Amino acid sequence: MKEDLASLATEMVNQETKNIDQCSTLEMVELINRQDALVAGAVAAEKEKIARAVDLISACLERGGRLIYLGAGTSGRLGVLDASECPPTFGVEPELVQGHIAGGDVALRTPVEGCEDDEEAGAALIDQLKTGPNDAVAGITASGRTPFVLAALRRAKERGSVPIGLCTNARSRLEEVCEVTIAPLVGPEVISGSTRMKSGTAQKLVLNTLSTCAMIKMGKVYGNLMVDLRASNQKLQDRARRLVIHATGVNEERARELLEKAGGQVKLAILLEKTGLEPEAARGLLEENGGHLARAIAAKEEKGNA
Repeated sequence: MKEDLASLATEMVNQETKNIDQCSTLEMVELINRQDALVAGAVAAEKEKIARAVDLISACLERGGRLIYLGAGTSGRLGVLDASECPPTFGVEPELVQGHIAGGDVALRTPVEGCEDDEEAGAALIDQLKTGPNDAVAGITASGRTPFVLAALRRAKERGSVPIGLCTNARSRLEEVCEVTIAPLVGPEVISGSTRMKSGTAQKLVLNTLSTCAMIKMGKVYGNLMVDLRASNQKLQDRARRLVIHATGVNEERARELLEKAGGQVKLAILLEKTGLEPEAARGLLEENGGHLARAIAAKEEKGNA
C-alpha cells in the first residue's frame, strides 16, 4: 500500500513550490494561484467522461432513482456540500441527491481517524441506503484507492446500481469497478499530499457540473434561470420575483401577483404569464411536458396555432 501511495502524482513533491516556505506572502499567493490555474484545464480534458457520467445520472433520476455521493475527508465533504445545495437551488427533495462521508456527519467538522480504511462501513452504507438499479453512486477519492469508497462502489455494483468514480490520479482502482471514471490530472499539490488544494478544487468543479447538468436535463432550469428554486428566505423570495420579471418582462407588482397565484412557484408563475392559463391547467401542462418549462410553453403555442 505504501509503495502504491508513493507512486501517485498527488503525493509527489511539486518542484514549482519546493521553496514556498522561503517566499514572501505575495510570492506564496502567486505560487498557489499559478497552480490553481492548472485545474480548469485538467477538468476540461475529462469533459467527455463528465458528459457520460451526466447521462448515466440523468437516466437514473428519470427512472425515479437517486444520485448518491460518498467519500472520505475532503472528498466526502465536497460531496455533502454539493448534495446539500440541490434542494434550495433546484427545488428537489433532499433524498434525490445525497452526500455521505466516511465516519458519519461528525466527520464533516472533525477528522475521524481510520474511517477511510473501513471497507465494512463502506459496504454497510450502501446496504443501509438500499441502492438499486435506478441509483447512481458516485465515489469521490483523490487517490482513487480509498478502501471505504472502493468497497461501497463494489457493493453498489453488486446491487445493480450505476457506479461512477471521481479521482485526480491516472489508472486508479476506481476503473476496475466503475462504469465511468473521471480523473482530472492536477499533478503534485502545492503542499505535498495536501489534496484539499488542487484535487479538492477539481472535484468541486466536476461535482458542480454533474449535479447542474443533471438538473438542467430534468427541466429544473429555464434558459439559465433556476426556476425551481425554493424561496425559503427573504433573499430567495426577492430572487424569485426577479426571475419572473426577467423571464416575462412584467413589473414587480405583477410578478408578486403571479407568484401568489402560483403558490410561490417561479416556474408556474412564468407559465401563467406566458400562456394565460389558470394554475390547475398550467400544472397539468407542466406535468405533460415532464416539468420542462420551455417545452410546456412551446406545446401551448403549438396547440394555440393548430
